Amino acid sequence: MSSERLIYLPLGGAGEIGMNAYVYGYGKPNEERLIVIDLGVTFPDMDGSPGVDLILPDVSWLEERKDRIEAVFVTHAHEDHVGAVSHTYSRLEAPIYARPFTANIARRKMSEYGYPDDAVTVMGSWPEQRDFGPFKVGFLPISHSIPESGALVIDTPAGRIVHTGDFKLDETPIVGEAFDPELWAEVCKDGVKVLVCDSTNVFSPNAGQSEITVGPEIEKMVSAATGMVVATTFASNVARVKTLAEAGERAGRSIVLLGRAMRRMVEASIETGVLKDFPKVISPDDAKALPREKVMLLVTGSQGERRAASAQLARGKYMGLTMKEGDTFLFSSKTIPGNEKGVIQIMNAFSEKGVDVVDDSSGHYHVSGHANRPDIQRMHDIVKPEILIPMHGEHRHLREHVKLGAEKGITGVLAVNGMMIDLTGDKPQVAEYIETGRTYLDGSVQIGALDGVVRDRIRMALNGHVIVTLIMDEDDEPLGDPWCEVLGLAETGTSNTALTDVLEADLSQFLGRANAKTLRDDAKLNEALRKIVRQTGQNEVGKKPEVTIVVSRLS
Repeated sequence: MSSERLIYLPLGGAGEIGMNAYVYGYGKPNEERLIVIDLGVTFPDMDGSPGVDLILPDVSWLEERKDRIEAVFVTHAHEDHVGAVSHTYSRLEAPIYARPFTANIARRKMSEYGYPDDAVTVMGSWPEQRDFGPFKVGFLPISHSIPESGALVIDTPAGRIVHTGDFKLDETPIVGEAFDPELWAEVCKDGVKVLVCDSTNVFSPNAGQSEITVGPEIEKMVSAATGMVVATTFASNVARVKTLAEAGERAGRSIVLLGRAMRRMVEASIETGVLKDFPKVISPDDAKALPREKVMLLVTGSQGERRAASAQLARGKYMGLTMKEGDTFLFSSKTIPGNEKGVIQIMNAFSEKGVDVVDDSSGHYHVSGHANRPDIQRMHDIVKPEILIPMHGEHRHLREHVKLGAEKGITGVLAVNGMMIDLTGDKPQVAEYIETGRTYLDGSVQIGALDGVVRDRIRMALNGHVIVTLIMDEDDEPLGDPWCEVLGLAETGTSNTALTDVLEADLSQFLGRANAKTLRDDAKLNEALRKIVRQTGQNEVGKKPEVTIVVSRLS
């Protein structure tokens, strides 16, 4: 029996949708050579992570073993798969491999941090394979809602692994490669030990629709519209962007791209040759000179992002352009769970302006980029794996996907973030549990989820903040009364007196009776003052605020 083992370890994306990061290893236990599949991000919200810019996977486990990492492979250019490559590069120092379009996007991200272009290496598609230590890896084309998505075929001494990445079985995708069932069957004909498979739409009972079905419906809607038409979708879905632009062009409208991400994705698509014959685009300044019924804007912000073009148009003006009564706004996208509030706010803001808002509730203007339940079953039938590991889903998705595989007699493994699975033998088993978490990109620095920064923000948001300043003389006696500054709290409380006055009176009263030992000891003094502020706050306004004590001692 071999002393070497094959392991699978998700660090993100298993038990959640977003922040994908998957590790495979082969070798002697605790000496395995490693490859990493995807390094993505997820996005913060004001409830759980106020002020945070991005959320990244915690790569501490990988960083401790960076000398064993052969390479990082990126399946496609969505943010939840490629968004963390630049933020983790200095910690992992591993070469990055991707197909041309994905590599273009990755290099743009890397250049923002001063990393060279050769940090990202372009790989071709199947049948090209390259050796990386004990692994032989190739990109197998698969359709998705972004060009050049690639599943990964990973050959190991313990057998072949197929890692689907995000996928749909679209044989007419408009932009990018069509799903080729014959190619996939050929790749899998000699046996696949493990299928690691997208689980996003496992609860959707109907077969997925092709991107080609969307175009005619959008064209009808745009042709019938009066006033200016504005449409938003995922910037990365360049097939949809092209469909929207062509619909506008056929309706006699000039096309404007608004939003950095929208322009960047179209530019990258043209540069890499995946997007051809895109309609002519005009500038916002040129659009202002045209009649409104002759203009169509394609804008970012389909998920309600505050700083995106959609939100700014809803609030008033963007790049000198405004929306008016009689205009139409189209959401050619699905709202990701958790983003509903921001999207509805934008819809209501447009409604107040007299703008007609059209969403995808009809099912006419958007199709998912992920495989539905029948499509997942078809993938199982093509690959015929010995072992199924669901990924890219919340726990309920992974569990349901395991059940789906079991219907065909496939051994399933429900592996969530931090669960290392030994895949060497006939029966997979848990090898160990790894501490996993999240890293926050907060402004220009990375902080740990447990560092206390975000916790303190939440506490201040919930309870307000009071700053107490006190001067002590050379004899450790108060020099005058303390004074308070209040932030995020009502100015007056139950006593109908200014809250600062009540706080200062209670603090002065305490100082007048405090013993010398307490007045000399900064720790005891700070704790006593903090307790009084929190209790007074509770009594006056029903809040126990966060408190900062500043004691200055004269020497």
